[in-house]
Amino acid sequence: MKSTWTKKALGLFLTISLAGTLLAGCGSEPQKNNVEEPQEKSKQETVSAETKDTNAEEVVLNLACWDYESSSDVQAIVKGFEEANPGVKINPVDLGSADYTTMLTTQLSGGSSDIDIINVKDMPGYVRMVDAGFLEPLDDFIASEGIDTTMYGGIPEQTLIDGKQYTLPWVRSYYILFYNKDLFDQAGTAYPSNDLTMEEYDALARKMTNDKVGQDKVYGTHYHVWRGCVTGFSILDGKHDYASGNYEYMKPFYEMVMKEQEDGICMDYSSLKTSQTHYSGVFQNNQCAMLPIGSWFVATMMGKVKAGESECTNWGIVKLPHPEGVEAGTTVGSGSFVSVNAASKNKELALKYVAFATGKEGALITANTGFLPGMDLPEALTVITSNEYFPQDENSKEALKTATVYLDAPINKKTGEIDIALNTQHDNIMSGNVTIDEGIQAMNEEVGKILNEN
Repeated sequence: MKSTWTKKALGLFLTISLAGTLLAGCGSEPQKNNVEEPQEKSKQETVSAETKDTNAEEVVLNLACWDYESSSDVQAIVKGFEEANPGVKINPVDLGSADYTTMLTTQLSGGSSDIDIINVKDMPGYVRMVDAGFLEPLDDFIASEGIDTTMYGGIPEQTLIDGKQYTLPWVRSYYILFYNKDLFDQAGTAYPSNDLTMEEYDALARKMTNDKVGQDKVYGTHYHVWRGCVTGFSILDGKHDYASGNYEYMKPFYEMVMKEQEDGICMDYSSLKTSQTHYSGVFQNNQCAMLPIGSWFVATMMGKVKAGESECTNWGIVKLPHPEGVEAGTTVGSGSFVSVNAASKNKELALKYVAFATGKEGALITANTGFLPGMDLPEALTVITSNEYFPQDENSKEALKTATVYLDAPINKKTGEIDIALNTQHDNIMSGNVTIDEGIQAMNEEVGKILNEN
């Protein structure tokens, strides 16, 4: 739920924050550019499409990314790829996260070959780059390498554009349900299961809400202010997406959450927004019994518990609650993707990097950094769940296994505009400025205009 649920992460797990979400950047913790320039050359901090050391015949691949200094997953993949491919160096070109797609588009304009490998930050940016002809189709490479795209939780099928594949995920993040075991124990209530319907979830949230005030108040559940934290439930049946132009299907989920808010089962949206309260503090301070959020928050919790910075130390996770008739393990999320510049002069090696980052080797490397890899690899999940700070109950381990992950941002050229329109009305509904019916009608009208524009 990160165009909302997106990685905020993702890293699953482990910052993951599957949130977040959902979701990895250029890299994670700091690492300086380790590319050695030829002695004859002056130092360069800008991009060079193909840099060879005349003595070592070293090939440098330029990787466009964001926040490399704080992205341990990408750093680890880069290191692993270099070790597996002597004579090849990866030069991270950090374009920052705030205006990443704009900066990247500028770099790629005019058929520039300065960038070889592209880390894709979000789906709207991905669509724009494909539309501009910046990304190399991966279909022939996938076929020649025997890459099984069914190993990525259904995500590749959702990123096809005109039947072609231009990217693969190295990290996935998706929504799961976190819960506070101590609060459930104190209430004498059974823990949530891995097959929880929306009705059962709502009833459990109501049961776990106490009647106390102040620091002793416990809310049954908590929703962060992102739209996807509410509307993400509405697309789990696979029949709807956010670019449909008709949003009546969201109504039951808004009704559930607004009623919970009215009854004091969850915190007030307007207060959360005004105070800029972060979901992590609410959960870690034992203020809520349950929290639907991205898998990236697993890593965050593990890190906070390890550092002694979370009052909540006895926690667990289960699969995201789902509508009746939807398979347990169906969820919403996104990922961090990697592509190849269509104008790269080093396509063969760049494609090799994509295969490494998104394949089994990259999956295990990513899992060791605490993030959930793009490939649904059992061995990678074992790496994560065997961490001493990961909940050791079987339900928590099972919670990371998904049935289908629906993208929180549909593949549509107008996704960015649609998001703005939907977010505006989400804010109006949740703040009580309009009724649910009025807000949904406004969504239909505003998105309808966007979709009808040339």
